[in-house]
Amino acid sequence: MPANNSTKVFFDSYAHGFDSIYGKNTPLFKRIINDVFRRTIKIRYEKTLMGCEPLDGKSIIDIGCGPGRYSIALAHKGAGSVLGIDFSEEMLNIAKQNALAMSVSEKCRFECCDFVTQPILGMFDYAIVMGVMDYIKEPLELMEKVISATSDKAFFSFPADGGFFAWQRKLKYKFRCDLYMYTEERLKNLFERIPNKKIECERIDRDFFISIHLK
Repeated sequence: MPANNSTKVFFDSYAHGFDSIYGKNTPLFKRIINDVFRRTIKIRYEKTLMGCEPLDGKSIIDIGCGPGRYSIALAHKGAGSVLGIDFSEEMLNIAKQNALAMSVSEKCRFECCDFVTQPILGMFDYAIVMGVMDYIKEPLELMEKVISATSDKAFFSFPADGGFFAWQRKLKYKFRCDLYMYTEERLKNLFERIPNKKIECERIDRDFFISIHLK
C-alpha cells in the first residue's frame, strides 16, 4: 500500500502460505519452521490482541488484513465491528472463508482497496497496521491517515534493519517486491514528525511494535 503491482502479485501468490502460519492444521514440520523463522508474526499478533482492550463493542480497522486472522480473532473476542482491507483479492477470499468458518461474518467486513489512496472510511476506536510498513515507501503519509481515522489506539509493526535475518530477508525479496526496513534512529526521526501523541516503541524479535495512544 500503495498497491505496487509487484507487491500485489507477490501477496496474491503467497496468500495460502501466509494464512498457514496461523493455522492449527498446519503439518508439524511446517509449524516448527514457522515457530523458528516466523516467531515475530505470532508475537505481534498476541500483543495486538492484548492491546485492543477494552474490546466489547469497539470498532476496528485492520489495514493490510491479509487472511483476516486479526479481524476474526477480535470479532470473536467481542469487537462490535471490524473492517479488514487489503489490496490482495486472494487474501480477502481466504479472510471471508475464515470469518464464515468462525461464525463472525456478520461482524467482519472485508474490502479490496488501497488505504493510502482511498477516502477516509470512517472513524474507528482501534487501528491495526501489521506487516504493512515493510512495503511503504512514504510511511508518514500512511501513519497520519491512520491517526486521522482512529479515536483511541493504533498499532503498527516496522521491520528491524541490521543483522543476519534482515540481510536474508532483503535477499529473499530482492526480485519480488520493494522492501523497507528500519533502525531505531530512523523510527525516532519519523515519530518526531508526529507531535503531541503518546508513542510507545518496543523491539520484538525482528520487528518494532509501535503503539500510538490518541486519548
